[in-house]
Amino acid sequence: MINFGAKRPCSKIRARVNPKKGKNMKISNLFKAAAILALGLNLHAKTIKEGVLTVATEGTYAPFSFYDEKGELTGYDVDVARAVAKKLNLKIEFLTAPWDAMLAAFDAGKADAVFNQVSITEERKKKYELSEPYTVTYGAIIVRKDNDSIKSFADLNGKKNADSATSNWAKVAASYGAQNVTVDSFAKSMELLIAGRVDSVLRDNIVFLDFTKNQPAAPVKIAAVGNEKDYIGVAVQKGNAELTERINKALAELKAEGELKEISQKYFGKDVSE
Repeated sequence: MINFGAKRPCSKIRARVNPKKGKNMKISNLFKAAAILALGLNLHAKTIKEGVLTVATEGTYAPFSFYDEKGELTGYDVDVARAVAKKLNLKIEFLTAPWDAMLAAFDAGKADAVFNQVSITEERKKKYELSEPYTVTYGAIIVRKDNDSIKSFADLNGKKNADSATSNWAKVAASYGAQNVTVDSFAKSMELLIAGRVDSVLRDNIVFLDFTKNQPAAPVKIAAVGNEKDYIGVAVQKGNAELTERINKALAELKAEGELKEISQKYFGKDVSE
């Protein structure tokens, strides 16, 4: 319920009013009241907790969503989520878990939205409401430096690729004939790759850049980069068109104001929002 404030007592004012003028004033006041009501209704989107945007995210997926050395949740997607919540005049709470468990919690209605590099696909559109994209990336095949057997996406055929069970990248790898070895995070994928237990890891190019920035000695490289762009959006509970529209409006404003670019520069040194 939206509280529009308590009723104020009306003071008695005696004045002669032209009946015609008074009628026009009443109509004008009705329009003003309607405008105020519309504004009031636009202050809060439909969320599972009134006045709060509950966001599901991994918390283990740097640089998008992770806990820093102080134990504080941070990252590109986390900062975007906070900026969106501020635009919506909502407080924000985070629900963190590995990808598959996080999506299961979201599907169970425990969060309003997912900010976690969710690729916009036709399949996901059937299950969720998806916002306009706030990140644009390219798919990349990550392999060990000593692996020269993979030079293109076609070379994934018959290879072992590490990823979570419901990841869009796992589906891309499978479409080229790769066998998916299921893990619960990108960090685990890279552990298996470095250990030589899998042949590849598919992710977007900016994830690899961040990984090598933090682990420059890691024996990995990009074997190939896809030509198609991957568009990333916010997943919202199916049927909550109101919240999706509000998020789209907030993202458009953040983009126009340069804040999305600023957040991108903070984590990647370039604008990945378009």
